[in-house]
Amino acid sequence: MTDTDVIIVGAGPTGLMLAAELRLAGARPLVLERQPARRDTPKASGLGGQILELLRYRGILDRFEAAGGELHIAPRLPWGGVHIDLAQLAESPMSALPIPQARVEDVLAERAIELGAEIRRGHTVVAVDQDAETVTAEVHGPDGTYRVTGRYLVACDGGRSRVRDMAAIVFPGVTYPEVNRFATVLLDDSVTIFDNGDIDIPGLGRTAWGYTRTDRGVFAFGPAAPGTPISIFTTEDDLTEYDGDEPMPLAEVRDSVRRVLGVELPFGSPTRLSRFTFQARLADSYRAGRVLVAGDAAHQFPTTGIALNAGMLDTVNLAWKLAAAIDGWAPAGLLDSYHTERHLAGERTMLHSRAQVALRRGQDAAADALRAVLEEVFSDDQALRRMGAFISGGDIRYPMTVRHALTGLFAPDLTVHTDQGTTGVAELMRTARPVLLDLADRPELRAVAREWADRVDIHSGKTHDRPADALLIRPDACVAWAATIDESADSAAQSLRAALTEWFGTP
Repeated sequence: MTDTDVIIVGAGPTGLMLAAELRLAGARPLVLERQPARRDTPKASGLGGQILELLRYRGILDRFEAAGGELHIAPRLPWGGVHIDLAQLAESPMSALPIPQARVEDVLAERAIELGAEIRRGHTVVAVDQDAETVTAEVHGPDGTYRVTGRYLVACDGGRSRVRDMAAIVFPGVTYPEVNRFATVLLDDSVTIFDNGDIDIPGLGRTAWGYTRTDRGVFAFGPAAPGTPISIFTTEDDLTEYDGDEPMPLAEVRDSVRRVLGVELPFGSPTRLSRFTFQARLADSYRAGRVLVAGDAAHQFPTTGIALNAGMLDTVNLAWKLAAAIDGWAPAGLLDSYHTERHLAGERTMLHSRAQVALRRGQDAAADALRAVLEEVFSDDQALRRMGAFISGGDIRYPMTVRHALTGLFAPDLTVHTDQGTTGVAELMRTARPVLLDLADRPELRAVAREWADRVDIHSGKTHDRPADALLIRPDACVAWAATIDESADSAAQSLRAALTEWFGTP
């Protein structure tokens, strides 16, 4: 008998989201966090893309909205030194929610505890051992050293993961010689603010909001308004090693702005100060026996606005698979599919992250021309839709045995009319259980699915312009199988049975 089902190392957003998802799947998680209390050091500043849809499907997006700001649909996004204006599209593939990472952690911790997860703060994992059945962590806690056993252990302890190193998981990649500084401040009254958000910087003149490049680095700021805090940002090549846990003083930002622009920019009253560097790293494997990695322990992307979302999505993919293995019904290869699918997602995310590196680090006339060309390309709807899906993660498609326009993708939130009323796919996914959704009154398919009734919920109804006769949706809201319109009974039943067996084991 183990002390817990899953030991989670790290109580950041990734670890806390994993704990909640494991509880929904019926597993017992124990979260071990080395810090004695949640840190207020500014890190990520928002959620965006596919994770927001997943949180809505779980029925908890409103908690994050209450803790953060207003959900923005079709935002104007910085991308590698150019701007992508998704507001031009009739329907945006991307949304964003401004919320500090500390508040994300608060909401997720509250959710995990409500569901029955245990979180221990001030407990540092110093050693990990595993055998064929269990994994054991040696832990330094406030009352001394102890050992805890679990069926599995997941490292959610960040880019410098000690657990990843203990498991000998290789983490190749590069560190870029950039130091990025971000601050939310109030401009001094001596700075003139124009109606369109540009500012007049003493000694430099009128400066447009967005990116300003010099031979010493990049300075950027958002549209300014009198009496309203603005966000300013600098990037410089700097080989100094900074302690990521140490807060950044305001003077450091002032000095950086002066070095990049060559003049002083008067500002004060900071509400956020943060410093970060960029790395491009992807773990060779997301699993080493009974030890797995997620979030920054599995990948680090060389751009902002990505890591938090990717890490939380890792956990949604992983939790139900771990629970299936613990319950004993996981089919062969199910847990390994976590690496297959999320490593693929990591590679896709790394692709557009590295493209941004090339764009933002180019400082010559050719790089300026490339950015100008892309600004024009991104004025076209088709290019905008593609890039919006790229950035949001909506274009990530997991490999599936059955090929259909929807398989491998996030399930669309169809409106379904049933005898009991109207519902939607989002509501059906709140319990994080698999769903067979019959949209064409196919009794032979429902009969097949009933053999897995202990693991799969069965729903039927009608929807406008149905995309398939039936959908099999995994707990992570990924479409695992679909019956084409008017597919023969024998063919559909046979392929459904194969899909149920592939993903949910022997009935």
